[in-house]
Amino acid sequence: MHEQHLHFFQRPFPSANMIVLLGPQPILVDTGFGADYAQTVHLLSTIQLSPEQLNLIVNTHYHCDHVGGNHALQRDYQLPIAAHAWEAAMVNRRDPHVGSIVWLDQMVEPYTVQRPLHDGDVLDTGTVQWQVIHTMGHTLGHIALYADGFLIGGDTVHADDVAWMNPFREGAGCIDRMLATLDRLSQLPLKRSFSGHGPITTNPQQRLDEARRRYEKWLRHPEKIAWHAAKRIFTYALMLFGGMARADIAPYLLRCGWYLDYCRYGWGVEPQSFVQDFLAELMRSRAARWQGERLYPTAEYTPVSADWIAGVLPPSQWPK
Repeated sequence: MHEQHLHFFQRPFPSANMIVLLGPQPILVDTGFGADYAQTVHLLSTIQLSPEQLNLIVNTHYHCDHVGGNHALQRDYQLPIAAHAWEAAMVNRRDPHVGSIVWLDQMVEPYTVQRPLHDGDVLDTGTVQWQVIHTMGHTLGHIALYADGFLIGGDTVHADDVAWMNPFREGAGCIDRMLATLDRLSQLPLKRSFSGHGPITTNPQQRLDEARRRYEKWLRHPEKIAWHAAKRIFTYALMLFGGMARADIAPYLLRCGWYLDYCRYGWGVEPQSFVQDFLAELMRSRAARWQGERLYPTAEYTPVSADWIAGVLPPSQWPK
C-alpha cells in the first residue's frame, strides 16, 4: 500500500475534502457540498477519472459538506452509495433528523444508500482492501477506512483542529465515545491520516494524542464544547448565505435549533441576551469580520448560489 493507491483533494468550504481510492474498482470517499457538484466532477477529471468509472461512493458520515454531491452523482451516473448502517437507515426512511440538517439550517439534496456498512467490513478497490472502522463521536454513525498505515478519517481527527461535538443530536456522552474512538485508532500503526478538512496529517499519532487532551479538557470545562461547535456552525452559515446583515443576525440565531440548545444547555444563558456576547467572541477569535454592516467568515470558501439553496427540501420532504 502506497500513496499512489489514493488521491487526496483538499477542498475549501463549504465542501469537505474528497479522497479517491484508486484501483480497478475505484471508490470515492465523500462528495463535497451539493452546490459544488460541478467542481467535484472537475476534480475527478484532473486525475483522468470520470464519475461513471467509479465503483462506489462511501460517506464517512451524513453531514452536508460530506454527502452533498450524492444526489447529482446518483441522478447522473446511478452510482451506489455506502454508509454506516445507522445513518443509511435514517437516510433511506427520510428521517427528519438526517445529518442534523434542519437543526443546523443546512442543505442536502435527496439520495439513497444502497450498501449499509458495519465495523469490520472490507471495501476492495481491486488493489487494496480497506477496513471499515466505526468511529463514533462526531456522529453516531461516523466511519473511517484503514489500510496498511493509511487512515481515511473523515472528521475524526484533523491536522489543525478537532471535530465539533453535538450532544443534542448525536447523543449525550459523545465526548466519551470520541475518546474511545481515539484510543482505538491509537492502536493502529498509522503513517498518514487523510482528514475531512485541512491538509494530510503526517504525524497522526501526535494529532490523536493532542485531540485526546483537548477533549479531556472539554469534559472538565463543558462550556468549551459549546463555544467550539457554535463558532464553526455559525461561520459555516455565513459561508452558505454569503455573509449576513447586522440586522438579520439576531433573528436568524433565535430561530436556529443549534444556537438555542447551546445557549440553554451549553452555556446556561438566555439565547436573546447572549447574541452580542456570541458575536464578540467571533470577533475576538477572528472567526468572522465586519465589512460595513455585513458579517463575513474569515476562512476561505466558495460562494453558494441563493437559487440553489432555495430549491433544496428538508429530508422529511424528500421523495421516497
